[in-house]
Amino acid sequence: MAEYIYETKIPKERIAVLIGKDGETKKQIESETKVKLRIDSNEGDVFIEGNDAIGLYNSREVVKAIGRGFNPDIALLLLKQDYTLEIISIKEFINSKKQEIRLKGRVIGAEGKSRKTVEILTETYICVYGKTIGIIGIADNVANAKRAVESLLNGSPHSSVYKWLEKRRREIKTQEMDMK
Repeated sequence: MAEYIYETKIPKERIAVLIGKDGETKKQIESETKVKLRIDSNEGDVFIEGNDAIGLYNSREVVKAIGRGFNPDIALLLLKQDYTLEIISIKEFINSKKQEIRLKGRVIGAEGKSRKTVEILTETYICVYGKTIGIIGIADNVANAKRAVESLLNGSPHSSVYKWLEKRRREIKTQEMDMK
């Protein structure tokens, strides 16, 4: 059977998180996706080797999520069938370092309130790390969270973003009830 190797890079400060205490996180990813992870701690390179294309893809997504600041327990949700990872680059919305900090602040909110509200209304997990915003959740929910985050980055008032999310949530619940 053919063996595939996928190479990716994550920030060096996230390598320890990827490996985990006593290598537990690395072992868990390897056992659940049937791949082998080789990690170059000095460069931040991660080599994912395996025979199973799906396992390779899933482990790559988990590694990418950990690299983008997610807690490994949340990143491992990507191994579930309906879960997906979306990464938004803040660079697309800014033209200065000062603006980057302000936009990150808009998404996070005072004491994390804005981020938490979007997470609750969309049933997703959001992580603001470096120049990216990562979202993990079920595909439809991730699409709604992405739209909400992008609206905030584009300057929409928080209240109108929350109202839109609440409306979407009601529509989804109504559709679910109609299907029963």
